[in-house]
Amino acid sequence: MNTKSPLLTLSLTVIFCSVFNTFSAQTYSTFHEDVAPIIYNNCTECHRPGGLGPMSLITYNDVFVYGEYIEIVTASGFMPPWIPDPNYRHFRGERVLSTGDKLVLSDWVAGGKQEGNPAANPGVPTFTNESVLGVPDLVLPMPEPWVQAGDMTDQYQIFLIPTGVTSTTYVRAIEVITGNSAISHHSIIGYSNDPAVIADALALDADSPEPGYVGFGGFGVTLEDNLFGGWVPGSPPIEFPDGIGKVLEPGSYLFMQMHYGPTPVEETDLTTINIFTADVPVTRVVGVATLSPFSFSEPFIIPADQVISFHATLDIPVDVSLVSITPHMHLLGKSWMVYATSSDDQDTIPLISIPQWDFHWQGMFTFPALLKIPGGYTIHAIGEYDNTTNNIDNPFSPPETMTWGEFTTEEMFIVFAQFVFYQEGDENLTFGGGTNNCDPAALQSAYDSGYSDGVDSVVCPEVCPGDINSDGFLTAIDLLGFLANFGSVCP
Repeated sequence: MNTKSPLLTLSLTVIFCSVFNTFSAQTYSTFHEDVAPIIYNNCTECHRPGGLGPMSLITYNDVFVYGEYIEIVTASGFMPPWIPDPNYRHFRGERVLSTGDKLVLSDWVAGGKQEGNPAANPGVPTFTNESVLGVPDLVLPMPEPWVQAGDMTDQYQIFLIPTGVTSTTYVRAIEVITGNSAISHHSIIGYSNDPAVIADALALDADSPEPGYVGFGGFGVTLEDNLFGGWVPGSPPIEFPDGIGKVLEPGSYLFMQMHYGPTPVEETDLTTINIFTADVPVTRVVGVATLSPFSFSEPFIIPADQVISFHATLDIPVDVSLVSITPHMHLLGKSWMVYATSSDDQDTIPLISIPQWDFHWQGMFTFPALLKIPGGYTIHAIGEYDNTTNNIDNPFSPPETMTWGEFTTEEMFIVFAQFVFYQEGDENLTFGGGTNNCDPAALQSAYDSGYSDGVDSVVCPEVCPGDINSDGFLTAIDLLGFLANFGSVCP
């Protein structure tokens, strides 16, 4: 016999439905509370008026229009652009969405792309071309502006910039300030103080009717330092720890290779290099080692209609600390795997893995802290090439046999490794100041440098308990994420 009164049953039903509907309304992500922080932190720097991206992603309406597209390109890993595998090695300036971030975006689309409360919006970030490091000691602009034709073609142009120093000058930080973020794709900076090399480069410049000269895969001349600095959108300035840096000599030049992206209208750029000199004496100058076909056991020839890989090695005679790693290949490139092994092959140190090479998103990848490679180890670099019709970037159809060269129709295999000679405690020196903390990239570096039980031995304070997706907000999405991981089936 049912002793419940109709009024009680009705009341319980109303209460249950009210609670259920309230929870259901909060189940889906909203733009201002959940999506905007992800977009502003990972997309807006390029996707804004005057930015490199093809569309603006600032307002609710902006993001609403491209919601489904954003879900697809982020879920696949195509965006934000970051070609190293973050599960293999972490780097400074990493542009990788967490699984939680991707779930928030998918949930937002599935829920009808709700706007939410505009008052909860974290605020559109401000992007300027001003230095983030303060007042530079040297400001070195391009000699004259570059005009990028509005013909939708890429351009790789090298500009010669005299340093103008009158005495040996040590550098603690290098910052690139782009003059036009709508076309500036990335930059690589080389260095030389060899009068003969500089004269050859100036001759190339003089022979070009435009400012600078074309340089697709290299600098056109042999430099003492092929990797003085570099920049890609969103990357932090290069800051060396105390006592470590670069050097400028009187009469020296910087060689700045700018990659300008395609544009439908004519654009102008005047990019500047800011140099910050060392307050603490530099006792270790950053050098560059290279892995190239010189160590191949076979010629560097990529036959037509083949997928082929090459393996270069570099023996490390004494303990060194790596600063950065920069693999480079052209349009036939397919993948990279770079690592170091002990002489007995019992220890492997991961350096960088790029499962899907993309020439347009190459960069200079700086470790979060100095990474020790002990003497007696060997660095291995395996580069794979796809010279078949399956490679949509193949410059020839049908494919043709490819060899070494700097132009679009040729190929390269080279890995630049910046390093200093090791000193005790290098593992704790981070770039940009400070020492290892609870930053995941720094923890990974510490683990690779010798923590036997890995990052589990480090207890980090939880900044926001319950923030499962780490977006800085506590929402129903966090509860769902928790239940997805720890919930159980009812008996």
